[in-house]
Amino acid sequence: MPTVAPLDLEGHCLAAVFLGDVPHFALADGAIHRLDNGHKTTQANDGLLATFHDAANDRLITGGEDGKVFSVAAGGNVGELASAGKKWITSVAAGPQGAIAYATGKTAFVRFADGKTREFAHPRSVEGLAFSPKGMRFGVARYNGATLHFPAAEGKPVELEWAGAHTGITFSPDGAFLVTTMQENALHGWKLADGKHMRMTGYPGKVKSLSWSIKGKWLASSGAPAAIVWPFSGKDGPMGKAPLELGTRGNTMVTCVACHPTQDVVAIGYDDGMVIAARFADAKEVLLRRQGKGAITSMMWDREERRIAFGSAAGDCGVIDITA
Repeated sequence: MPTVAPLDLEGHCLAAVFLGDVPHFALADGAIHRLDNGHKTTQANDGLLATFHDAANDRLITGGEDGKVFSVAAGGNVGELASAGKKWITSVAAGPQGAIAYATGKTAFVRFADGKTREFAHPRSVEGLAFSPKGMRFGVARYNGATLHFPAAEGKPVELEWAGAHTGITFSPDGAFLVTTMQENALHGWKLADGKHMRMTGYPGKVKSLSWSIKGKWLASSGAPAAIVWPFSGKDGPMGKAPLELGTRGNTMVTCVACHPTQDVVAIGYDDGMVIAARFADAKEVLLRRQGKGAITSMMWDREERRIAFGSAAGDCGVIDITA
């Protein structure tokens, strides 16, 4: 049985990540807790609303109610990257060459590594941000679709239309597909080469968590009493194909998914705090953590693929060691 090192905190955990090899837990009040030879705390935003793990630069990007964007590095080192005055920062993302994006209201901003910033206005509020892994472009989730911008170049953005409210956004690791979470219980996707649509429906709940498997062959999602895992290995992605359903547990909803860094395995967190791992090939399951307090809201594997940091909506956080 894997062992769990618990960290009982007060409040909603937005991000449980490894920076360096140290687990960090970002809470809604803006406090960043870490387990680094004992429990230590630093403060980022005054009221945290959005986080993004910038793997390339081993940092956590945070945005909050104080209108500020911070970078949190290993050891709890906090640096301010941007400020939007008194407006709330509702979404953040990190991209290539040290660029970051952040949004407030109807406006998205891209800040380049040299500190220069570009502004992108939209007719409706910006709900989600993501950079493409290929080239300098980023996507905005919005009402009735998504918009692709090329912040380092002039020219018109690409508009991808689909009726409804799009709340989150992600590119596939090869940059071939764009997928959005929706206000309705569905995902929507576009094949970027030809604009073909992919409808991924049938969820009983809203999809709040997405995770791409190694090389982007699969996309795992929450929003059902199982992890719904869509196949993206073919040239047309999941069109006409059924998803895998892993870790089915009666009426207990999956709230968080985190694919393994190198294997076709996914860690699955539930609304009762349980965590299991499931293998894509044969759906074999391993219990990683029994029920706890609050729904699992964030999980991340460490680089050695030995540990998983997790956080919950009730501050019930910790680290699972799967080799124990």
